[in-house]
Amino acid sequence: MNIKTVTVAGSGVLGAQIAFQTAVHQYQVNVYDISDAVLEKAQTHLQQLASVYQRDLGLEKAATDAALDRIRYFTDLAAAVKGADLLIEAIPENPAIKTDFYQKLAAVADPQTIFATNSSTLLPSQFAAATGRPARFLSLHFANEIWKHNTAEIMGHPGTDKAIFDTVVAFAKSIGMVALPLHKEQPGYIVNSLLVPLLDAATTLLVRGVADVETIDKTWMVATGAPLGPFGILDVVGITTAYNITNMAAEKTKDPEKIKAAAFLKENFIDKNKLGTATGEGFYKYPDPAYRQPGFLK
Repeated sequence: MNIKTVTVAGSGVLGAQIAFQTAVHQYQVNVYDISDAVLEKAQTHLQQLASVYQRDLGLEKAATDAALDRIRYFTDLAAAVKGADLLIEAIPENPAIKTDFYQKLAAVADPQTIFATNSSTLLPSQFAAATGRPARFLSLHFANEIWKHNTAEIMGHPGTDKAIFDTVVAFAKSIGMVALPLHKEQPGYIVNSLLVPLLDAATTLLVRGVADVETIDKTWMVATGAPLGPFGILDVVGITTAYNITNMAAEKTKDPEKIKAAAFLKENFIDKNKLGTATGEGFYKYPDPAYRQPGFLK
């Protein structure tokens, strides 16, 4: 493996986490996003992550400061990817946006740069042609709260070079991930193939009026011993991601329940900027959500 410089495209919740996790493990990291204003928010988020890593992982401040020093910020895509050995794309879960991004990226990236998408639900084969380098393109999917939920699912498409696949598996291990190679394309990988049906079912129960948020979460937590219910999980994942996935399913299937669920999420959360833990409110209010209060499971 000869990866030294990594570019992360997209500085949202997970993009920032990928960037910081990579920088903590001694890589030079370039963070790309569409505007200075967005990158300013990302820098604030990364500063907060430094404190989280100190608290949760016991890292010294000197180590997190050094990680922050290894991160640079760019609004110019060509400059952000120049000299990069690996680019990890973590932009919105929208096929048109991703296709446009890869077409622009292909025109400016160095020939040797490996491209990896962190897409939660979309297949790498959907974008392989747009990358201009299908053999050097695959999926590298991380779970939210990457420093604790340290899974990295690596999934190629039929045209991915095996040596590139193996390189990305090795990279994932080198940044502290449990590498989980998939042998064929699967929408949602392993984690989301298991998780998304749970979250969909919970949202459907809520939208149908079967039960409220807390009752649904309490049911799951008591019955399974899970530390979070589905709505607590949705707040961590980010309600924007959940909405995008639900809305794409609604548009594709024309299922009335999917359409109703997408409208519910948009009206009650997206339009009100209640996007989950990232904004301080989603299905719960943070930093002290109801599910962490004594007696919640009574």
